[in-house]
Amino acid sequence: MAFQRRRYNYYNRLRRIIPLICAVSGALLVFFALLSIFSPPPDDSDRRISKQINYGANDERNVATVFRVPRSGGRSDRDIWRSWNAEFFYGCCNASSKFPNAKAVTRNDRYLAIATSGGLNQQRTGIVDAVVAARILNATLVIPKLDQKSYWKDASDFSHIFDVDWFISFLSKDVKIIEQLPKKGGETWSPRRMRVPRKCNEKCYINRVLPVLQKRHAVQLNKFDYRLSNKLRDDFQKLRCRVNYHALKFTDPILEMGNELVRRMRLRSKHYIALHLRFEPDMLAFSGCNYGGGEKEKKELGSIRRRWKTLHVNNPEKQRRQGRCPLTPEEVGLMLRALGYGSDVHIYVASGEVYGGEESLAPLKALFPHFYSKDTIATKMELEPFSSYSSRMAALDFLVCDESDVFVTNNNGNMARILAGRRRYFGHKPTIRPNAKKLYKLFLSKENTTWEEFASRVRTFQRGFMGEPKEVRAGRGEFHENPAACICEVTDVKTKAGKVDSRKLGKKNVVAMNDTHKEDDDDAEWLAENDYEEDQTDLQDRGLFNGTRLDYEDASSVSDEPEIEEMLSD
Repeated sequence: MAFQRRRYNYYNRLRRIIPLICAVSGALLVFFALLSIFSPPPDDSDRRISKQINYGANDERNVATVFRVPRSGGRSDRDIWRSWNAEFFYGCCNASSKFPNAKAVTRNDRYLAIATSGGLNQQRTGIVDAVVAARILNATLVIPKLDQKSYWKDASDFSHIFDVDWFISFLSKDVKIIEQLPKKGGETWSPRRMRVPRKCNEKCYINRVLPVLQKRHAVQLNKFDYRLSNKLRDDFQKLRCRVNYHALKFTDPILEMGNELVRRMRLRSKHYIALHLRFEPDMLAFSGCNYGGGEKEKKELGSIRRRWKTLHVNNPEKQRRQGRCPLTPEEVGLMLRALGYGSDVHIYVASGEVYGGEESLAPLKALFPHFYSKDTIATKMELEPFSSYSSRMAALDFLVCDESDVFVTNNNGNMARILAGRRRYFGHKPTIRPNAKKLYKLFLSKENTTWEEFASRVRTFQRGFMGEPKEVRAGRGEFHENPAACICEVTDVKTKAGKVDSRKLGKKNVVAMNDTHKEDDDDAEWLAENDYEEDQTDLQDRGLFNGTRLDYEDASSVSDEPEIEEMLSD
């Protein structure tokens, strides 16, 4: 009996405890459910500074950190502020004796007008090529019209940005240029409007435009950007260089403000880097890439992407693997540190609105705290004459980037290509373009390697992407980026230069650079036969916007829909 009473009491106590256990278990389940709901998704943390990366770690207290980024650039096997053997190359664009004076070839009954498109630098390429097109046709060129109605909505005329008198006088021996069409019967001459295909060569202009010009005497070529072939005879290529590097001079107000910005950067430091960041929402939306912002990012960039009805992005990861995505600000900073630039280096950033704002810029600023832009080194009052005009503001950035000791481009757009060519022409000043395809995998695995190994691999991948002499083979890529016909080698020390190449670079480095180019010719758009602008900005000519390819057009037929070349222009 006693045994049965004890067993009954035991079951009684157990029965009272079971509801308590169930209540505690239920509460824990509810707690963990709420925790999982309100915790940020894994993707959102990707855009924050990695917990395993330590910027500026120099002491032993950080031994537990996997990936320690030093504050200094460390020892480098090269001078980080100049290109190898640049002293043996110089810009040369004088006309040959076989290139007749404009007065001898210009026909008085032929007038060529040009309507450019896009932002400042895209329009600049159109202006340069318009001079050559007029010379091919032996026509008088009318000062080009700048695009005022498209995405940029900038009301500036040619004379607001460029010195018209200098432009006309400097090119007087090459092409006759006038400011406007002459009157015909007391009325303004109405030119025949046409559009030529991309990369139209000399024969193309003779066959397509000349017959109309001979009949109508005045022709206007619309949407004139990249409408001239990259492969022309040397006299025409050198004319391109005379226009781009000598005849196109900014107006005095732009030059004065731009030079003042450069002076203020020089007061802060002997050397500075200019970074064309290209991390704006529109740029990222067009790229179709993911940047670790989760569902919020997909929605924000997706809404912008819908501006282009024909743009479909099926595989963002594939875009990144192929090197078609701009590096994040953090990745740009890590690349520069690996190339030898320490935290004491001053950086001027040319950029519009950065996607993610200060959160995106924080890792770059942690790596390079001396961080400036025109808005931080000039007052609002000083910038007021320019701030309402995107082209004039872009011109200021252009000047500061051009005068920099090192120029870094995060996307091979129009400004980057023009500056790369200009810097080659004027002494091969270092111009760094990320080898994004190779760097992609390295950035993915950076936390699993040492800084020394990471930096070594970055330097290896960047060979051939630093803007050095003969880095790009003549005739490859887009001419405004690689003006090989306008770059000469010092002949009396040519043999010596070859010896210096071997001595400075070392046999292993020379072989490695050659191997890199053989391997990367298809990887880098600027080395490919199919030029960047053909892939990225030719949608209208291929009928993707309106389904029609037209040679002749009325002004009213041009759509105001934002075009891809306008978004990528600067």
